[in-house]
Amino acid sequence: MSEKSYLEWPFFEDRHRKLEAELDSWATNNISEHHGELDSACRELVAKLGAAGWLRYCVGGTAYGGEHETIDTRSICLLRETLARHSGLADFAFGMQGLGSGAITLHGSDAQKREYLPRVASGQALAAFALSEPGSGSDVAAMACSARLDGEYYVLDGEKSWISNGGIADFYVVFARTGEAPGARGLSAFIVDADTPGLEIAERIEVIAPHPLARLRFTNCRVHKSAMLGTPGLGFKVAMQTLDIFRTSVAAAALGFSRRALDEALRRATTREMFQQKLADFQITQVKLAQMATSVDISALLTYRAAWRRDQGHKVTREAAMAKMTATESAQQVIDSAVQIWGGCGVVSNHPVELLYREIRALRIYEGATEVQQLIIARQTLTAYEDS
Repeated sequence: MSEKSYLEWPFFEDRHRKLEAELDSWATNNISEHHGELDSACRELVAKLGAAGWLRYCVGGTAYGGEHETIDTRSICLLRETLARHSGLADFAFGMQGLGSGAITLHGSDAQKREYLPRVASGQALAAFALSEPGSGSDVAAMACSARLDGEYYVLDGEKSWISNGGIADFYVVFARTGEAPGARGLSAFIVDADTPGLEIAERIEVIAPHPLARLRFTNCRVHKSAMLGTPGLGFKVAMQTLDIFRTSVAAAALGFSRRALDEALRRATTREMFQQKLADFQITQVKLAQMATSVDISALLTYRAAWRRDQGHKVTREAAMAKMTATESAQQVIDSAVQIWGGCGVVSNHPVELLYREIRALRIYEGATEVQQLIIARQTLTAYEDS
C-alpha cells in the first residue's frame, strides 16, 4: 500500500489520521473487490458500513445518528478515498448514502431528520438523490419534472434518469419545478418514499462498472407538503449546497482509485523481469511512474484543500470544482498508465487495474461533467476578478 505521508499535511487533525487507519484495517478484513448479484451486494455493503459505524459520518447531528453535529468534509473524503482503494462498489454504497441524505441534513425539518437520518446512519435505509433528467443533467435550469400544489399535497409528474441507487433506494430526494420563478429559481426539493403510489422504476440502466442506476417515472405522484425540504423555490440552493460537499468527495474517490492504480503499477514494475532487468529499471517506466505520482499528489492537495476550506465554513464552489475536475481527469490517466505497465494482464476481466479502468470513466461525468466544472471555475474566477 502507498506510503501515507500525506496524512501529515496540515489539512488533517489527529482524529482524521486515526479514522483513516481504522477504516483501512476494517476494509482489509471486511471488503472484497468482487461481489455477487449487484442489488444484494449494495444492500449488504450498506448494512456492513452501517453496522460498523462508518455511515454515521454521512449524517449531520448526533441526535440523528451522526458522528458530528455537522458533516465533516475531510472525514467524508478520507472515508471515500480509503474505500475506493479497496472496492469501487463499497465507495459507491457509502457515497450514495451521503449524497442521498445530505439535503436532509442541510435543510430538513426536525421531523424529517428524525424520520430518515438515523436509518441512513445505521444502514437500515438506502438513500438516493434524484436531480438529473433525460433532457436535463448539468443544465439544472432545464428541469421538466413538475410538482403542483393540490390542497395539502404536491403532485409530481415527470421523469428522472441516471439515478444512483435507483430501484433499490428506500427513499429519494427529488427535485421538481414548482414555478415560483423562471429557471433554476423555480425548483423545490421533496422527500419521496420508494413505495409512494405514482412512483415507478421505468428502466434499470446498466453501465460499464456495475452500479445500480435507474430511470424513475412520476405519474400523479402525491406527496404531502410536509415532504418538502425547506421552502418553495429553494430546490436549486438545496442541490448546490449538497453537491458542494459531495462533489469534493467524488474527487476523493478518484484519488483512491489513483492511489490503488499507482500501487499496482509499482508492484508490477518492481517485480516484472524484462530483458535481464526489472521493468522499473527502464527510464521510460520511471518517467511514467513519476507522472503518476505527481498527478496523485496534485489531486490530493486540491481535494483536501477544498474539504478543509469547507470545514472552516467557507463557500467552496470553485475549489470543489477544481478538485473534482483535476482528480477525475488525472485518475483516468494514472489508471491508463497502470494498465499499460501491466500489459496484457491489465486488460484481463476482473484484474485490479481493469476494474479501476471501468470504475473511473463515469466519475468524469457524474455530479457535473469535467466541462461543467471548467465553466464553474471560469465563472467564479471572473467574478472574483471583477469584484476585486
